[in-house]
Amino acid sequence: MEFTIKSGNPEKQRTACVVVGVFDNRKLSLAAERIDRAAKGYISDIIRRGDMEGRLGSTLLLYNVPNTLADRVLLVGLGRERDFRDREYYKAIHSAVKYLNETGAYEAVIYLTEEKVRRREIGWRVEHTVIAACEATYRFEHMKTESSEIRRPLRKLTLSVPMRSDLLIGEIMLARGMAIGEGVELARDLGNLPSNLCTPAYLADTARKLASMYPEIKTQVLERKEIEELKMGAFLSVAQGSETAPRFIVMEYKRPGVKRKPLVLVGKGITFDSGGISLKPAADMDQMKFDMCGAASILGVFRAIADLKPELHVVGLIPTCENMPSGRATKPGDIVASMSGQTIEILNTDAEGRLILADALTYAERYDPEAVIDVATLTGAMVITLGHVASGVLGNNETLVRALVSAGDDAADRAWALPLWDEYHEALKSNFADVANVGGRPGGSITAACFLSRFAKKYHWAHLDIAGVAWKEGKEKGATGRPVPLLANWVLSQENSDG
Repeated sequence: MEFTIKSGNPEKQRTACVVVGVFDNRKLSLAAERIDRAAKGYISDIIRRGDMEGRLGSTLLLYNVPNTLADRVLLVGLGRERDFRDREYYKAIHSAVKYLNETGAYEAVIYLTEEKVRRREIGWRVEHTVIAACEATYRFEHMKTESSEIRRPLRKLTLSVPMRSDLLIGEIMLARGMAIGEGVELARDLGNLPSNLCTPAYLADTARKLASMYPEIKTQVLERKEIEELKMGAFLSVAQGSETAPRFIVMEYKRPGVKRKPLVLVGKGITFDSGGISLKPAADMDQMKFDMCGAASILGVFRAIADLKPELHVVGLIPTCENMPSGRATKPGDIVASMSGQTIEILNTDAEGRLILADALTYAERYDPEAVIDVATLTGAMVITLGHVASGVLGNNETLVRALVSAGDDAADRAWALPLWDEYHEALKSNFADVANVGGRPGGSITAACFLSRFAKKYHWAHLDIAGVAWKEGKEKGATGRPVPLLANWVLSQENSDG
């Protein structure tokens, strides 16, 4: 979709549709009032008859509104004015764009960007309008022989800003929103692909493609022999049960002249997780194609930052393989040596993500990083802890953890901090190795992060458990692209930090 910025009166817009808001109790927004005055009370009369109450997300399409130049006017419910915050704004935009995409209005000018949102300036509203619009119009029908194609989809959305002086910041944040939106779309596409197509080799090819598109990105793909030479025994123990070969993907984004230490992003890339010998139940196992959404989010972030070109050095590390049962597969009770030299007793082969991440976190040491963040659909326990609302954040540096929570708040991609206290490490003790790979059901997300922390002691590190937010179930089943907005927001915020 094409996005543009402009400033002007809603009643004078010559377009297929103008979008304005109505608050609860039938209160018109300022833009809606302007149209109503030009139309001599036309909208007020309709609202008084009860056609639009202003309920959040509701819509009412009007044709041939008197004394306006637009073919249509779309009224969008904004809910209670005093409660109009991030979530409400996002829902209103999503509802408006989704409705526009189905009405035949191939272009529209949206005035919801002029509405005041608590603590959010015009730049934030522009950026998040674009991201929400991209999400509302996203469709994954790559594998269908007959797509449910929309006859005249929305092709151009113009975002209005209150004053001409807002146009510059509007253009900047428009570009940022488009870059993040495209990064989210890439992550969603990868997550939604079936595992027979989205293999470790496919993820590697995607990384190579990004490198061919953007000169700032360099990609190296290590295959089994090179992984063996690195002595990544934990990673290889997961991969050994599958006929599909593993890959270790190394990406670097760097602007010329950047001297500061790199930020390292590590993504779990299990392209299908059967559980291995500790086989998962059959119900919903199809959803285990989403177990590479951490890897997908790293690729999505690299797409976004390559478009925006911040003055940074960012490294992406993606260990990727399948976790399958076979005669070669790792068995419960086996002990493997990680790249760090620490030995691991594998009590449950379905706790595999932490094993591949352990070696990737050790590999990250060679960059002497400023900070390392790993991203993984790591534990079902995180779904029990935080549901499908927020990612869990744990780490060895409180400043970094707080920065990620704040970045998630600004990105409307929320995260919440959990403790990483010493007492939780007790659950990982092993009689036969340096550490066990599971610590039992109590505090499962925390003990999983405790395991990872053993391989991240030489730098500032944080872990994002995205098991509850990476995909949706039921009627809206599919990858969400989270936490690309959170990660992109955090990475971009580092450009002007002290480092």
